[in-house]
Amino acid sequence: MTLSRIVILPGDGVGPEVIHEGIKVLQAVADTFGHQFELSEHLMGGVAIDATGSPLPDETLAACRMADAVLLGAIGGPKWSDPTAAVRPEQGLLGLRAELSLYANLRPVRLSQALVAASPLRPERIQGTDLVVVRELTGGIYFGPRQEPSHDGIAFDTMIYSKPEIVRIAHVAFRLASKRRGLVTSIDKANVLASGRLWRSTVTEVAEAYPDVRLEHQLVDSAAMHLLRRAASFDVMLTPNMFGDILSDEASMLTGSLGMLPSASLGEGTLGVYEPVHGSAPDIAGQGIANPIGTILSVALLLRHSLGLEDEAEAVERAVDAALDAGHRTADLAESGQRSVGTAEMGDVIAAGIREIGKRGT
Repeated sequence: MTLSRIVILPGDGVGPEVIHEGIKVLQAVADTFGHQFELSEHLMGGVAIDATGSPLPDETLAACRMADAVLLGAIGGPKWSDPTAAVRPEQGLLGLRAELSLYANLRPVRLSQALVAASPLRPERIQGTDLVVVRELTGGIYFGPRQEPSHDGIAFDTMIYSKPEIVRIAHVAFRLASKRRGLVTSIDKANVLASGRLWRSTVTEVAEAYPDVRLEHQLVDSAAMHLLRRAASFDVMLTPNMFGDILSDEASMLTGSLGMLPSASLGEGTLGVYEPVHGSAPDIAGQGIANPIGTILSVALLLRHSLGLEDEAEAVERAVDAALDAGHRTADLAESGQRSVGTAEMGDVIAAGIREIGKRGT
């Protein structure tokens, strides 16, 4: 029996609701495969500001440093939405990534055949979609020098990248592509931005170490168009921080809902932070209707990347597919007239699916 320490950060809005289902799935995995997960819950985001004055309390950061993995719900909400406030929930998330040196964000986007009709795009546009956005996470415009709006009406945010930052995230993308379909599409704005030209030349250099992986470059505006026009042509998309943030949210529409997408934030070791791509959705918080699948699939990524439990990760993913194939839909996925299930019921169905897979021994 393996013992793994997992820090739970429920956060704000629907965060606690979807995290509850993630914990339910972790328990199903533990029971089915003979593992022991030691879970400890800590404050982060708006609730942390209210309780401690900080979106990332020292106690929370210390616990994350000592953990094998971190599972995060969502942060933010109307109560803390003033962008001019000195302390904001988003500072906690950026701080956590920086303090743990989590520079690589993986966002898988795989279309379930059961959800083809849930996408707003025509089926022929999205059939075969199976890509991963590899987003650089600790550099770029979110972390460069900035000036808040001044008395003379000037503000700026600076997009800065160093060659070593680009090299390390490029290696992540090429290693991943070598295990998939062998294509990296690097996204930049090299026709306008100096940082984009450094990005393109550096990625080209790194590609030489991976002769079995094909590299193509695309400008970010072109990539945004082709993602909707021919999504299945992408394998691994390598992006700077802000471009990846935008493109991965766009890609969520390929799968039918933002609630479907998981993510993993990784560094040099095995410690990672795992969270659904969606936000705190304050408009539906407390109603029990949020889609927990993004969180549950983030649990699968946690099992795979931080704990090295590939069979268990695949069992979670298969249980999600089985639930969707059986017609279970949360409100964001249900077609007109189709019965929808709540957050907890979807979690129950998927947890039961994991236990059934374990019984079959496959």
